[in-house]
Formats: sequence, structure tokens, C-alpha cells
Amino acid sequence: MTVNDLPDGVLLGRAILEGFDYPRIVTVRDGQLVDITARGMATVRDIAESGRAAEHVKTAPGRAVGEIDVVMANAAAGRPDLSRLLSPVDLQALKASGVTFVVSLLERVIEEQARGDNSRADALRSEILDLIGTDLSQLVPGSDAAMKVKAALIEKGVWSQYLEVGIGPDAEIFTKGQPMSAVGHGAEVGLHPISNWNNPEPEVALLVTSTGDIIGATLGNDVNLRDVEGRSALLLGKAKDNNASASLGPFVRLFDGDFTLETIKQSEIALRVEGTDGFVLEGQSNMAQISRTPESLVAATVGAHHQYPDGLVLYLGTMFAPVKDRDGAGKGFTHKLGDTVSISTPSLGRLTNRVNLSTKCPPWTYGTSHLLRDLARASLL
Repeated sequence: MTVNDLPDGVLLGRAILEGFDYPRIVTVRDGQLVDITARGMATVRDIAESGRAAEHVKTAPGRAVGEIDVVMANAAAGRPDLSRLLSPVDLQALKASGVTFVVSLLERVIEEQARGDNSRADALRSEILDLIGTDLSQLVPGSDAAMKVKAALIEKGVWSQYLEVGIGPDAEIFTKGQPMSAVGHGAEVGLHPISNWNNPEPEVALLVTSTGDIIGATLGNDVNLRDVEGRSALLLGKAKDNNASASLGPFVRLFDGDFTLETIKQSEIALRVEGTDGFVLEGQSNMAQISRTPESLVAATVGAHHQYPDGLVLYLGTMFAPVKDRDGAGKGFTHKLGDTVSISTPSLGRLTNRVNLSTKCPPWTYGTSHLLRDLARASLL
């Protein structure tokens, strides 16, 4: 997969195009980025809620605005003066699920026990693995077998809030960010400046309608501050929801006969981090090893208990928790400013972002009210 490779399929996205100062709805046809913005279908939300999203994107009249490789390269090169991709969603709520893979589960327990101190991580990892082992993959969360493991761990004194949501009956679902706050391919992703222990989280994110139907998927980076969340789970909002801390893209691929939820369930998500210091980190997250099904995570998010009239995007979690030493033995991994993070899988393409402080990333100033006013002025509502 090259830098700008995209899969064949029904791709839906948003872009800032030359000549327009508000987001346009785009797709890809024959290697060209095509503007399909139309009255009544001028938001991703409206297309998703139409009940015929894939058909609409495939057949909508459009105008070619440039080669998609060029537009993606502009974004990756940090050229905001040229046409560039945005996050491929707009009015949807940004939700995320946590601790959905065993490896992630163990690392969260380590974060909690370390109280955010990464220098203690290696020793704690060894101690905890000796106590609980590494193979929780056969446990069905909430099952009788899982509850027996829970009881045994409580007796050993290592029960954790992360083990609760990892093998207990209820999934962890949280708000990752506000609608319109996610950044897209080529943008900077932000770390809160108080954090000294952090990492990318390569994930699949599902596009879900207001009725709970899963109609597509995209790639996401659920940027994580391990030291902040490790100090207290009550700091989850501070650890997860910061300027430019949610990345999605490059496009939503809509489900059709060739691309389905089953494709996602068998996907392997690759991660590559390249530092300006020459450091390289690679890893992968295998969706087949997720402990809660995507359907069950969506059901835990939207339903009679909670409605989302504009739909939602749901990050599915990751099994990848980087532990490769970067600055010395036992110090583990943490980001450095200027890192390039690439997340990829053949069915969804590649999402690339650069790491900066959230205080140094472009501030989020264009919200829902701005979009609706711009669309109204353009007679597109």
C-alpha cells in the first residue's frame, strides 16, 4: 500500500476545495476527487440518514476537482492553502469504546497500578501477568466464566475498573469529542501539554445512523494520554477530549455487496510511527481478536436508552498498546512532537497525521452553527 492508495468502493468524505470556504461533500471516481454536494444532501449526516447512502454516493451528479493522490499529498504535506480532506463526518456524535481487546485490557490495568508513572510499567507488567496470565481471549464478557475470573482476581487483590469493563457485563462507551471536532487525513493530532506518557490508538470507527444501523467504516486515531488516565479514570475526559485529539479518515467507506461488517471483523489494522529522531514503531491490531462484537458495542451505545438524532461514529478500540522502549531500557514508548502516525488497512486506505501539542494545533473554531449558516447562505439546506 503506497501513501495515497485507496480501496475501490463507495467512498464518502468532506473537503475544503479551492473556491469554497466551507466543507464540500466528496467521493472518489476513477482516481478523481468528485464534489457531489447538493441541496438536501450537503452533509454526511443527511446522506447517512437517507436510507440509501451507498446508492446516493455512487449515482449523485458531481464535478471532478482534481486527482485524489494530489489532494491527499497536499494534506500530508501540510498545505492548508490547497484543496484538502477533512474528517469524513460532520454532525455525528463522536463516541468511543474502550478496553475491547485483551492486550489493551492488560495495559490499562498496568496504567492504573502505575498511577501514571511509566517508569514502573515494566515491573508491574511482569507482576500482573504472573497473577492473571495473558490468555483472557476465550472469555465472553459478562459470562459465568468471566464472573468466576472476576471473583478470583478480586480475591488476589488485583481487580481493576479496566478488568470490569474488559470482562464484565457492561462495555465502556465514552464521548471522544464533540460533533465537528475531529481532524482528517494530513492534519496535526494533539497531545495535551501536561502529558509525558502517551500513544496513538489505531482503530476502526463505524458510521452508525440514528436508528442504530451500521452503514460504513473509516480509520481513526483515538489519541491517548496514558499518564493522565492512569492517575484516575475520572480524568478520562481530560485524557481523551482535547483539541485535535480525534482523527478520522481519509474517507468513510460505505457498506455494499463487496464491503460489509464482516470485512471489518477480519481486518488487520497496521500502525507505523516515524519520529524525527529516526525512531520507528510498527504494530497491528487484529479485529478478529476483539472481545465484544461491533454489533454489541453499537447496541450498548444507541437504542431505547440513548438516542442520537444525527447518528454517531463509534471507535471500536484497539489491541495495540506500544511498549517498545524509545529513550532507554524500561522507559517504554511515548510520542515526541513531530512524529508521523500512519494507520492503514487495505479495505479502508491510510490515515496519516503529525503529532503536536493540542495547544499548538490549529484551534477548532468551525462548529455546527458555522456549517449550517454557510449551507443556508449557499441555499443547500
